[in-house]
Amino acid sequence: MGLVKSVAKEMIKEIGNKSREFYEFVLPPVDMYLDNEKLTLLIDLPGFAKKDIKLSLDENILSIQARKEIPEEKNHNIICNQRPNIIDKKIRLPIDLRETEVNSAKYEHGVLTVTIPVKKHGKDISIE
Repeated sequence: MGLVKSVAKEMIKEIGNKSREFYEFVLPPVDMYLDNEKLTLLIDLPGFAKKDIKLSLDENILSIQARKEIPEEKNHNIICNQRPNIIDKKIRLPIDLRETEVNSAKYEHGVLTVTIPVKKHGKDISIE
């Protein structure tokens, strides 16, 4: 019976590792809001330290990279390990950024908020 428990425990651990790899591939979830003045992105990155998150912008591609430091704990049996340790995501932005720059980025409570001003082209015409 001990062998069955051992094999089951290893299978659960491996499923957890594969789940983490899947989440590292699809995460983080992103919400984008566009209005007349700015594009706002809300990016969920819970469990990462602000110092471990890197942002870069190349034309209209926002790259997000984050790497969590994993503490080495002895006498610790991991049963399930699904939370992502690495994030490497590229997001195509729906605006042309050649003439603008990121206005602000802040990280609070596991949520990264990036604000990018939108330049208006042309002139609004009022109708009388």
